[in-house]
Amino acid sequence: MPTIFCRICSLFVLITFNSGSYAASAHEQDQFSLILQQLDTIERLATRAETVSTAEPNERYRFDYPQLNQDIQRIRQGVQDYLSPSRAQPRDPGELVGDYRLDTPPAELLP
Repeated sequence: MPTIFCRICSLFVLITFNSGSYAASAHEQDQFSLILQQLDTIERLATRAETVSTAEPNERYRFDYPQLNQDIQRIRQGVQDYLSPSRAQPRDPGELVGDYRLDTPPAELLP
């Protein structure tokens, strides 16, 4: 009788620990957690860079910070959806833009 109780308890413990991690192994979850932390860092650095950047009137291109932030959010959402899926089949994610250079419109000549 005690062995059956021990087996049931062991099975319960295994089910409890594995129920939240069926999408990824513990090592993989750790790695994705690091990725999410790095995305937070990249987002903070990009925000800081955007606040200190100055748009020169004769620059032909400038960096597209809003598009970078959208892509970071898309990556973050994809990682979070993988770690805690809401349904059995993964959805088809949208493509990242990846082009962060904006053409600066030419400055109008003042009379």
